[in-house]
Amino acid sequence: MTAKFLYETLDSVSEMGFLKKEIPAYLTDNLNSKFKLRPYQEEAFTRFFHCLDNDFPCKDWPLHFMFNMATGSGKTLIMAGLILHLFEKGYRNFLFFVNSTNIIEKTKDNFLNVLSSKFLFADNIRFGTSQADITPVANFEGVNDRDINICFTTIQKLHSNLTTEKENTLSYEDFKDKKIVLLADEAHHINTRTKAQREMFASWENTVERIFHQNEDNLLLEFTATLDYTHNNIVEKYRNKVLYRYDLRQFRNDGYSKDVYIVQADFEENDRIIQALVLSQYKQEVAAKYRINLKPVILFKAQKTIAQSQENKANFHKLVENLTENDIDRISNKSNIPLVGRAFLFFANEHINQNQLAERLRREFDESRCISVNEEKEKESQQILLNTLEDNENRVRAIFAVQKLNEGWDVLNLFDIVRCYTTRDSKAGKPGKTTIAEAQLIGRGARYFPFTTNGANDRFRRKFDNDLEHEMRVLEELHYHSINDSRYISELCAALIEEGMLDEREVERELKLKQSFKDTDFYKYALLYINERVKNNYEYVRSFADMGVKQRDYVHNIATGRGSAGALLTGNGNNSAVAESGRKDIPVIDIPRHIVNTAISRNHFFTYKSIKHYFSKVKSVRQFIEDKDYLGGLGITFQGDSADIYSLSNRAQIDALTGLLAQVEGEIRKNITEYQGTTEFKPNDMASVFHDKTLKLLDGSERAKGDEAFVSDKGWYVFNANYGTSEEKAFVRMLDRQLETLEKKYKEIYLVRNERHFKIYSFSDGKAFEPDFVLFLQEKDGNMLTYQVFIEPKGKHLKEHDKWKQDFLREVTEKFESKTIEFKTKRKTQKYRLVGVPFYNNEDENRFKQSLYESISN
Repeated sequence: MTAKFLYETLDSVSEMGFLKKEIPAYLTDNLNSKFKLRPYQEEAFTRFFHCLDNDFPCKDWPLHFMFNMATGSGKTLIMAGLILHLFEKGYRNFLFFVNSTNIIEKTKDNFLNVLSSKFLFADNIRFGTSQADITPVANFEGVNDRDINICFTTIQKLHSNLTTEKENTLSYEDFKDKKIVLLADEAHHINTRTKAQREMFASWENTVERIFHQNEDNLLLEFTATLDYTHNNIVEKYRNKVLYRYDLRQFRNDGYSKDVYIVQADFEENDRIIQALVLSQYKQEVAAKYRINLKPVILFKAQKTIAQSQENKANFHKLVENLTENDIDRISNKSNIPLVGRAFLFFANEHINQNQLAERLRREFDESRCISVNEEKEKESQQILLNTLEDNENRVRAIFAVQKLNEGWDVLNLFDIVRCYTTRDSKAGKPGKTTIAEAQLIGRGARYFPFTTNGANDRFRRKFDNDLEHEMRVLEELHYHSINDSRYISELCAALIEEGMLDEREVERELKLKQSFKDTDFYKYALLYINERVKNNYEYVRSFADMGVKQRDYVHNIATGRGSAGALLTGNGNNSAVAESGRKDIPVIDIPRHIVNTAISRNHFFTYKSIKHYFSKVKSVRQFIEDKDYLGGLGITFQGDSADIYSLSNRAQIDALTGLLAQVEGEIRKNITEYQGTTEFKPNDMASVFHDKTLKLLDGSERAKGDEAFVSDKGWYVFNANYGTSEEKAFVRMLDRQLETLEKKYKEIYLVRNERHFKIYSFSDGKAFEPDFVLFLQEKDGNMLTYQVFIEPKGKHLKEHDKWKQDFLREVTEKFESKTIEFKTKRKTQKYRLVGVPFYNNEDENRFKQSLYESISN
């Protein structure tokens, strides 16, 4: 039996709930707040914490771990978080190395440039009362032990410096008496000796291992999206080192990348280019319609040579310069691709005619907005433009390249790749090297462009997998433009499946409202009440207590610096006297104002703008300091040598206040919510919310089984299928068994499955919730009272994780249990009562039935 990889064991440990899924505040608070940790990133951190702090079979020192995670998954952010965690653990020196100068410069920008849109750390990194700076260093001699010292180098330069010692560079001596964290990006390049299956004394791998083994406290952390699990030597080397395998297939299936579509056309190259321009502009116009700031970029890929790329660029400029409405008309009339048809329909609906479109394309793809990145000097001069393609000031719309845009290219707004050649290099029906490289390029280019809409919780994930016909779906797609060559397309698809960017199991399913339901008055006139998400203005906050700050004194220990040394067993009883310790409580309001102001100025959270934002009733910093509902109600307990206590220095008071403010800040941050859900629920026409959809599902999965045979003759179930989980299907069957009882009291009974048709928002923090079902029950007694019941089936293993949803459902019931909403029209007055019932679980369905009947009996 083959031994398991470490990540496989950790998969099981995590699934069973044995991993402590908590990220310390010093890590999250010291990362840039605009980069929220995703679930898989939190998983990566908790696995590292677990393996660092606990023993496991084959754990070996110095510690060496690998993060095998997909391109675009945020490995550099994980790296930044690990640096913070290890600094807290006592590490001060970090060696970052990779095989590419481009990646070095990009990572420096991420770690050092506070003005960069991709800077990963907080503006001020604090651990307790101490501040830490990130300092780039050439070596680790004479570094500041209070700083995070990072040496950035390529593996080539590192190897050269260590094998040919030079002045003021790294040497092996740097690593003997210091514990170092080695951070290896694109780490698959290091394994030259392992892959060669022979000893190579002058290899990069030997150099890294020699550094690594200089000190038993060293750490080697490797990061790569590409680990060869088919190579025996690689497998044996990394069996006990891979903490997490989160590959491109899982990353894509979890919704964190664009979906890839191949646009194949029987067009000459110029017409394929024009078609790509039309689709690129379509994406920009759709984004603008929904107030999303997007400038989609196109990559024009040459086959082999720089000369070919230069020729492509020259031809492109001529084509764009002479573009007319006739060219646009030709594409509109000749193309039979549905996507292109939707684009021209959109332009027509937005009153953009062919002449206006041609004019926009000439302007948007002017030569000044196109760059070439082929020769090394060209690539270096354009590096800033390449790494800031999403920035508002960056105007680039088109890039021309051969092979330069490989590892380390981090771009989110690439939406089209045009293959400017027609040849194939397959052998025996298998994808050739060129096709595999194309698939890898597509994988790198398919990073998701983040945006929000309709209150979606996660701006970094696809939102329209369950609504493929939605207008905004095109903003979640990467289009690869190619000739219509069936053999090539087949080979490319095979390469994309291998890469993880296509899933051959995917199928599309049609979810349709039954015509019998659409013909009812209920569908035509009934309402669905849902609330909205609004920005939290903190108007309700009138004291620290409203933001979770506890009214307790902060204890500050004053270090005396005193001590003694003496023999323990001399028996002469002549030991030095120990200084008497004391305690003193001082309210903040009694500390001199200039000292309080100094402490506040050192904490960047408590700016006047921030104070005013979270505590809107506060009119001045003075009120914030003196008012007993805020700082004026807190105090500090000083502890230490009595002499120091009763003549407190300014330094001791500033340090104590700094600690108190950090404690208060931490408690406030835990209760900061950007949004709230409104307590008012507004009416929406049933027909405007529920409509037909095309869903993307995995063939053979439980979700793909629509249970059509069961629901087809159920008039109360309004859709043609139930593409739900086994728990959701069990709920529908349970409700079917209640129909006879329900029909005694209700004349209209309809169960509607919510396939992302609507959201409701938690009152406390505005978190979006999509209940799986809404049940409508209209009474027979002539009152026209309709119960609108939100229902969420949930497996037992998820109940605790989603407890906030159940709490919110209870809050909805409590709010409306004695309240009826009336909606008056000329036709009639409709009355509604909103109900949220506890989770349905198949193993505990009697309790659910009891809760349901109790909720609708009021």
